[in-house]
Amino acid sequence: MEPSPIAKIEKPKVAFYWCASCGGCEETVLDLDERVLDVVAAVDIVFWPVALDFKRHDVEAMPDGSILAAFVNGAVRSSEQEEMAHLLRRKAQVLVAFGSCAQMGGIPGLANLSSRQGVMESSYCESPSTVNPERSFPQTAFKQNGFSVTLPVLFETVRTLDQVVEVDYYLPGCPPTAKILWDAVQVLLSGKLPPKGTVLAPDRALCDECPRKDSRPEKLTLREFKRPQDVIIDEQTCMLAQGVVCMGPATRSGCEALCPKGNMPCTGCFGPTSRVRDYGAKALSSIASIIDSNDDAEIEHIAHTFPDPVGSFYRYSLPASMLRRKRFEE
Repeated sequence: MEPSPIAKIEKPKVAFYWCASCGGCEETVLDLDERVLDVVAAVDIVFWPVALDFKRHDVEAMPDGSILAAFVNGAVRSSEQEEMAHLLRRKAQVLVAFGSCAQMGGIPGLANLSSRQGVMESSYCESPSTVNPERSFPQTAFKQNGFSVTLPVLFETVRTLDQVVEVDYYLPGCPPTAKILWDAVQVLLSGKLPPKGTVLAPDRALCDECPRKDSRPEKLTLREFKRPQDVIIDEQTCMLAQGVVCMGPATRSGCEALCPKGNMPCTGCFGPTSRVRDYGAKALSSIASIIDSNDDAEIEHIAHTFPDPVGSFYRYSLPASMLRRKRFEE
């Protein structure tokens, strides 16, 4: 008897990989809850080293283009991450920058404010819990008793995924929500793909979906910026109307306004809308426009109440910004 034609149909192959990031994007997959069973039933996960015992040579042995979609999260900081980005680009029909770090550089991208040596000094010599009088640092190669060990090379500059390989789609967020991931999987499986380069999230500002939007004054002005720990935040009123720095006006929606619903301001992890070239510049413009003064000295005083401008405006997007530094030769 001939085998059933259904038995010959292979499920689409999907891969996940983790570069320079915290692992929160991997948690998003688990946050699908019972829907993860539907995903597993619909696709064949052929590479997910953080969760299952897959090896690099397993991917290398696959034909080019045999993976339907590879979800790569994290910025690119090391030689291993760069190699894996190129490998998954060859093997996957669709490469998705999964999360803020892959899309814009994310929190790891703030390391571009320092040099590689500066990062090493801070981590291995200067942190309060570190005792390293010999000032020992990780080496890329070490030999002893006839054995050798190698480590990936740490690059001077943190890069976004699309600064290393061509990216087809972007899933924003730190991390993306389970809903955003679920919707993206459905789009990929449907075969009705949007134009390449699309960010798979609504293309409007977060304020549009914020439950506090009706409490924002028509003319919003501030003479002081406050940090969340400095005040008791009213749970119903617009954050900016309370003087608390919120990046909602500059940030793409799609996160379901989870931070404002949790009584915390938006920090901008979903990045800019398509109409914005530089997220940090847009955020800076939004905040600067509500300072209530025309006096230079007073404006400077008010601006000084704003903590850590770079870490606020470019928290997730420094490597993707117009201000990102030139990449040093490795």
